[in-house]
Amino acid sequence: MGQYNSVFDIIGPVMIGPSSSHTAGAARIGKVIRRILGEQPLSVDIYLYESFAKTYRGHGTDIALVGGLLGMDPDDDRLSKSLEIAHEKGMEVAFIPKIEKADHPNQVKMVLKTKERSMTCTGISIGGGSIQISELNGFKINLDFSTPTYITFHQDKPGVVANVTRLLSEKDINISTMTLTREAKGEKAMMIIEVDNRVDGLLDSLRQIEHIDAVDFFN
Repeated sequence: MGQYNSVFDIIGPVMIGPSSSHTAGAARIGKVIRRILGEQPLSVDIYLYESFAKTYRGHGTDIALVGGLLGMDPDDDRLSKSLEIAHEKGMEVAFIPKIEKADHPNQVKMVLKTKERSMTCTGISIGGGSIQISELNGFKINLDFSTPTYITFHQDKPGVVANVTRLLSEKDINISTMTLTREAKGEKAMMIIEVDNRVDGLLDSLRQIEHIDAVDFFN
């Protein structure tokens, strides 16, 4: 099957909406960004580019992105009412279509705010429901979830990164890519770790490391 991992990469995922790129992919972008943020945002500015900017209402990209931010999957029956649900939950949403060119025709940038912090994240829907995260808080990344990926949220303290890499080494886990970012010195920080293989029990082991507040896993 060449570049395809499964038949679903060819025929597309189960979804609500007319386009896998504009609906299923958009919902997955929203859900991944929600998981990276770790909580529901109080407000989000959604900047849409090129194809997303032109058709986001007609193709349901708007409801899909917001549904994802609310934790919904692409086939969730509530997706069509996501804007109403977001309003009921107190999440302010602004859609801002942009006219300038982007790196990809199905690109969206979100600026999210909670009570204590803000985060920017750029996502791309590459077709068939597959997505990439290409920017996080100003850092260029290439997160496509094609390999097991762990995201840690921790305090910016000496030794945290060393303890994580030591744990991975002890479990004979090879790191393919690793991205670090922090709000400020000594404040909240995050690691994105892509590894070659998933290992049972690693999630719990990472959560036990001092100063790590939460760990999420994508595969």
